[in-house]
Amino acid sequence: MPNIFGLPVLGFGLGLRSDHYQHILDTRPEVGFFEVISENFMESQGWGRQVVDELARGYPFVLHGVSLGIASTDPLDFEYLGKIKKLRDDIGAKWVSDHLCWTGVHGINTHQLLPNPYTEEALKVCVEKVKAVQDFYEAPMLLENPSSYLEFTSSTMHEADFLRHLCEEANCGILLDINNVYVSAFNHDLDAFDYIDRIPHERVVQYHLAGHTKKGDHILDTHSDHVIDEVWELFKASYPRTGGASVMVEWDDEIPDFEVLHAEVLKAQALVEEGAEVARA
Repeated sequence: MPNIFGLPVLGFGLGLRSDHYQHILDTRPEVGFFEVISENFMESQGWGRQVVDELARGYPFVLHGVSLGIASTDPLDFEYLGKIKKLRDDIGAKWVSDHLCWTGVHGINTHQLLPNPYTEEALKVCVEKVKAVQDFYEAPMLLENPSSYLEFTSSTMHEADFLRHLCEEANCGILLDINNVYVSAFNHDLDAFDYIDRIPHERVVQYHLAGHTKKGDHILDTHSDHVIDEVWELFKASYPRTGGASVMVEWDDEIPDFEVLHAEVLKAQALVEEGAEVARA
């Protein structure tokens, strides 16, 4: 069983970005699905939205948000959620995801994915808000593990344990970003494989893979380069525990030609197929 929600395994996909619109429209490449940033299309009727509507006739889509702010103490914005839900229904998106983070407070949006303290109090806030979002969506949502550059002294639990408790108590899915695992582990001197071990893989519906940038003694989650070998190794350690999940490659800065990005998608597919062959041997 791929995941406990019965959500489909879409194969190997990529983030749809404007640099590649025309190439994708012209060539209709063999990819399993596209992911789009929800906020870029929920109010737009421009060419980008027309491209999404056209491609959605032939490819599965999923939505990925950056403004939910599930860990904020602000109340949920149901006008915003309504726009996400309408976009989901309009293009037939298979699910909606967002990040375990907060993006602002008192109505101010910082446009940053900010980490929260991992405490019982924060857990309670997040659980209740995730339940409310899922009730509104009338479907399970996915939460993505963050990339972070600081920690709170008030935290009482490991980041992966916080995510596990949250997803189990709210009964939501996980979008496991393997690059974020590596980035956070490096920045906070954690064991990345131990992080993977703590994740309830039966809840993993989707993966993100991406590159990053090293800045002195920190790593930044820039999505501006190839996936590094260490991240591929973490992915290989995690994926077989899922029973199958959708895998997507992100590349958001210094975006290369489509063939370069597609090669990363094909590499992810080859690693999964290679692992399956070894398991059957």
